[in-house]
Order: sequence, then C-alpha cells, then structure tokens
Amino acid sequence: MSEAALAVGSRRLLTEVAAKEWLSARGVPVIPTQIARSPSEAGRLARRLGLPAALKIVSPEIVHKSDVGGVRLHLTSISQVSKAYGDILAAVRARAPAAAIDGVAVQPMAHPGIEVVAGLTRDRTFGPVIMFGLGGIFVEVLHDVAFRVVPLRPNDARAMIREIRGFPMLQGARGTGAVDLGALEELLLKLSSLAEQYPEIHELDLNPVLAYPTGLIAVDARMLLAHLEAVNTASPSATCLAG
Repeated sequence: MSEAALAVGSRRLLTEVAAKEWLSARGVPVIPTQIARSPSEAGRLARRLGLPAALKIVSPEIVHKSDVGGVRLHLTSISQVSKAYGDILAAVRARAPAAAIDGVAVQPMAHPGIEVVAGLTRDRTFGPVIMFGLGGIFVEVLHDVAFRVVPLRPNDARAMIREIRGFPMLQGARGTGAVDLGALEELLLKLSSLAEQYPEIHELDLNPVLAYPTGLIAVDARMLLAHLEAVNTASPSATCLAG
C-alpha cells in the first residue's frame, strides 16, 4: 500500500493530493495542489503556486479536515504559510494523535464562484450513479441534489443540472452572473465516463466545485477505491488506477 492510500474496511481512501493528481491527468479541472513536509517547503510551494494560499492536512485517515483543525485559509504571506504549517500539525496531533500524517497540502485560494458538488457512487442495485447539486446549505441541509444512473448521455447531464431547486442560482439569481452550464454538463459526463472506465472507483466526491461564467474548478476531492481483488485485476483500468 502506498502512502497515498489507506485501507478502509475492504476499500482504500486516496489522499486529496493523490486524488487531484489522478483526476487532473484525466481531464478533470482541479486546483493545483502539492504536498509539503516542512514549513519552509510549504512556503516555497505557496510562492510558486500563488498567494493567498490554503493549507490542509494530508492524511488518509482524516476525511473531515476542518473537524481536527487541519485547514487554514486566506494566507497572504509566506510567513503566514510557514506558521500555518506548524499550527495545523499541532492541532491535528492534539485532536487525532493516532492518525498517520503525510504532510500538508498547499494550494492557491480559488477565485470566488458558485459552489456546486458532483460525484459518483456505486449502488448495489443500480450500479454507478452520478450526483449533482449546489454546495453549502443546499446540499448539507436542503439535500437539493439530482441523481442519474451511468451511463449519462448529454441530455441526462443537462436535465440533472436543471432539475435541482437551486438551478436559478446557476442562471444568475440575485445579481450574480450566470455560470458556464456547458462546463458543468461536461464534468458530469466525464464522471460518468470515469465510472465506466474504472470500476475500482467506489466513491468520488468533488466538493466544492467552483463554477464560473467560463469554466469551473474542483477545489477539493475525495476518492474511495475498491480493493483490486474486488474487481477484475486483469483489466487495464485496474492496473492504471493502482499505479
């Protein structure tokens, strides 16, 4: 098992950095994210990737990073980044002392946009299912999401986006600009394609994805894999994802 993944029952949870690298290589727009293993390295990465920066704990054992003090946002100087690195490690070790820590992820703060969530999961009855909704309170409290069974066709992706109650937000409600609906449709179609190509993906969550008038970008990513013995390990997809 690599440092990028940890066994979770019969499955493996990729770290955020590993998930983003894998998704980026397959055409999913993700914000550049790299791992630092010292305060000085975090500073160098922030200088290269751009300020203001966000830092997040990297541990395959920690899913909800903010719950253990593992997130620092809007860091506007290299000194703030270096200090935040130490603060994050101290907070996580105090609240989750047994957790394995790979380092701290460094990424630039994304430009503000409309938050949406997208992902896939594998249902025992229906197989792979794609999910889409608005982010924030819309998904956490109102559960305003749409689902479709894979494979998605273009009209399926289009209908998913338009059937959520929060769709007017995507059209520019309350003075906000309309977002790139075509880019959202392409994202859902890409997730459908990945679900078909890589049966070892058990769950994939992109939350949040920031949608803009032109394009979008995934700010956070979570990927849960089935162990290879649970799928056809002779398939090219299994070999590719594991590599």
